[in-house]
Parts: sequence; structure tokens; C-alpha cells
Amino acid sequence: MNRAQWFKGNIHTHTNRSDGDEDPYMVVSWYRRHGYDFLVLSDHNHLTLLDYGGGRRRFRRPLMVPGEEVSLRLNAGDTPVHINGVGISRVVEPIDAGGVVPTLQANVDAIVEAGGIASINHPNFGWAFDHREISRVEGASLLEVFNGHPAANIHGAPDKPSYEAIWDGVLTAGRVIFGVATDDSHNYHDFAPWLSNPGRGWVMVQADELTQDAIVDGLASGKFYASTGVKLTRLECSAEGIELEVEQERDFIYTTRFTGENGTLLSESIGTTAEYKTDGQEAYVRATVVSSSGPSAWTQPVFPGRARVEVGGATLG
Repeated sequence: MNRAQWFKGNIHTHTNRSDGDEDPYMVVSWYRRHGYDFLVLSDHNHLTLLDYGGGRRRFRRPLMVPGEEVSLRLNAGDTPVHINGVGISRVVEPIDAGGVVPTLQANVDAIVEAGGIASINHPNFGWAFDHREISRVEGASLLEVFNGHPAANIHGAPDKPSYEAIWDGVLTAGRVIFGVATDDSHNYHDFAPWLSNPGRGWVMVQADELTQDAIVDGLASGKFYASTGVKLTRLECSAEGIELEVEQERDFIYTTRFTGENGTLLSESIGTTAEYKTDGQEAYVRATVVSSSGPSAWTQPVFPGRARVEVGGATLG
């Protein structure tokens, strides 16, 4: 992963076409002014399309990737099930299949049928489900490991696993899924911790070009890292291990934790460089970089024990 370019984007974004508080053009303008290369508008059960580059001022960025947050509630409204369709070609109508697992599966299948990839959103929103349900679902490519909405409950609670623990549970169960950080932005006028503002979580996709196909393929194949503020200047991931370098900011101190099966801490290091060499026996290895100032970055897992892995219906060699 050292020749292509890095492109910054957010894949979970709301406008006033659903429950956001700003027009799509103004939402996209915010992301353009803040250096985003691509953006997915993911309004609830609505495919928000706009020709952002077709007006008098023909902006080339952000690249608009079509999307939708397929949304419904089960159990008389107590259990929210929300799945992002990224790169879809049409609106996906939500399917209530009765229970959490069949409903997740039916909607993931519908997103894939519509030509997109599926991202399972904020599992702890409403304490809806965790790794036990997600690991029984096939075909999803992405799982939120950070969501900027204040109701997302990313850190979990007693007897409620955090997003990272849920991710490890799914990976430990043998399901290959990649972790994304997203804004889930709704509020663009006032900025406060209790509001759902833009700029809190994003993905950095490595691709040869800034096109919809290249970005979606990069997400689907795990050629990206997720971040809430930590920037990586170098990232090498393979079955042999993970090497990374962090961009130093101010006097912040960076801790890198390499995690394996069942969330086991395999190695930890302090500083702007970190490396983990696999012994070929690990089920998976991933890295989390934490800044002393608070933000984090997450690399995607590598799978030393598998020559080939199934990802969202595609096989990676």
C-alpha cells in the first residue's frame, strides 16, 4: 500500500432530505471547504443525488458517491436497524424480516443487489445488537468502529461491548469485515458535544484515482484506514505484518496497540512508528493508534493464517 494516493471521505452524512438541518448543497460545501475528497450523502431511506460539479462553479471535489441509510425499527420501535448502502444505483426499500439477524441479512442482500456495498451502522444505538448477531450476517463489507453521533454509545457500558470489542467479536467469529469511522452528521449550524456535527470521523482510502469505482473498491477490499484525527504518513499491511508511521502533531504522544483474536493485545509501542511481524498463526491482526490528545486511527485487519479471504462476496488473494 505505498504507490496509490490517499483520499479522505465520509460515508455517513445526513441532509434536510431526511433528518439533517441543512440543504444538500450546503452540506457538501462544508466538506469541500474542509478538505474532503469524496462524500456519501446517506439520508434515511432516500437517495439524495445532486450534480455538485455541474453548476457555474464546477467543483471537482468532493466526489459524490451515491448512498442511503436503509433504516427501520423492530420490536415496536425499540430496536433500530440501520445499514448504509454505499455506491448503490437505486433506492433500497427497508425490509422488516422479523428478527435482527434476518433483517440485517435481508437489507445487506438488497444493498448488494442494488450494486452497492453494505456498512452496518452504530450497533449500540438503542443497544440494538452486537457481534453475536453481526457475525451471523453474510455479505456486509463494513462496520462502524466509530460514529460521531452523541447517541451512538461507542464505548459501550457494563455488559455492553464497545464498538471495537464488537468488531473483534465479529473478526474472531471468522467474518471478514472492515472498520470505518463516520460522522453520522446531522447538525451544521451549531457545534456542541451533544449535537451530531461534521468532521468527527472519516476514512482515508488508498486508490489509484478519485473515481466512484476506485473508492468503493478500496472500501470493499480494506485498502483504507479509519480516523478521528490521527494521520498516518505510511502504512504497509500484508499477511507478514503491519508497519505504520504517524504524522507528529504538537507534542502529542502516540500509542499503537496491535490486537488479535478475541481482542487480545499482541503488542504495544510508544512513538510515531510501529511494527508487528506475524508468525503466520494469528487469526487476524489489526492496529489502533491513540493520540495523547484523544483521537485515534484504526488499520484494517490482516489475516496471516488465510491465503485467501472472502470479503463482501469477493475473494482476496
